[in-house]
Amino acid sequence: MDDELVYFTAYLSSEKGLSPHTVDAYLRDIKSFQSLISSFQDAKEEDVMKFLKTLRCSHQPSTITRKLIALKVFYRFLKKEGFVEQNILQNFDSPKMWQYVPEVLSMSEVTKLISQPDQEGFIGARDRAILEMLYGTGIRVSECCNLKLTDVNDEFVKVMGKGNKERIIPLGRKAKEALDHYLSFREDASKHLFLSRNGKPIDRITVYQRVVFYAKKAEIKRDVSPHTLRHSFATHLLENGADLRLIQDMLGHADIGTTDRYTHVSQGRLHSAFESFHPRP
Repeated sequence: MDDELVYFTAYLSSEKGLSPHTVDAYLRDIKSFQSLISSFQDAKEEDVMKFLKTLRCSHQPSTITRKLIALKVFYRFLKKEGFVEQNILQNFDSPKMWQYVPEVLSMSEVTKLISQPDQEGFIGARDRAILEMLYGTGIRVSECCNLKLTDVNDEFVKVMGKGNKERIIPLGRKAKEALDHYLSFREDASKHLFLSRNGKPIDRITVYQRVVFYAKKAEIKRDVSPHTLRHSFATHLLENGADLRLIQDMLGHADIGTTDRYTHVSQGRLHSAFESFHPRP
């Protein structure tokens, strides 16, 4: 598989928290375009137009829309990561993205997941601190990997989010305790907060793999990623009465509509509980 697709696969899984089935669908759509070009770097807008034109002969509009969405997400990623100099799909109108219901863990599942790392050593202490940070603040996995020692104090964590927008998020007691314990193992002088065993800044693929490892260890029978903890953070805050605007600020969403989907998730869980426990649903 080409390097671009390898990194994109890791991005969809670790950063966006998409299921393996959805990731495979993205890759199939992108590869169908790849078969018509010499390389992703040399492709032009005209190639996209030809691709869409060929699809109209044999595919439903919904399928064409899905493939266009996949290409737009892919080329936006390629531009952001420096694989291409220009996003050749930036002038194409964005079809309405499908809304998916985020995977959310229950409180008991979160507790079980976070309790899995063995904190007697550096790796376990680090992993516990990362899990506490992801769930306790709702930050993205890339934001977590980029944290510096100076970004955290006893009360807040400073995060540089999308578009280089800085936001300040309260740091809870459990996350602080886990961080303090992890830092007691730190001997490296690196300015980064979370390090690998060899002293390098930890990367999002490693964090994704550790989360998956602990989810299996906790016997959680569904797909779990770092993004699952972000979804759970937002949903649990909402269910416990937090204001949607405050959640928007903490998540770093530019549009309240993006945060609003957690309202639907919360309502869906409420309806499910009603049907499960009401004697005459």
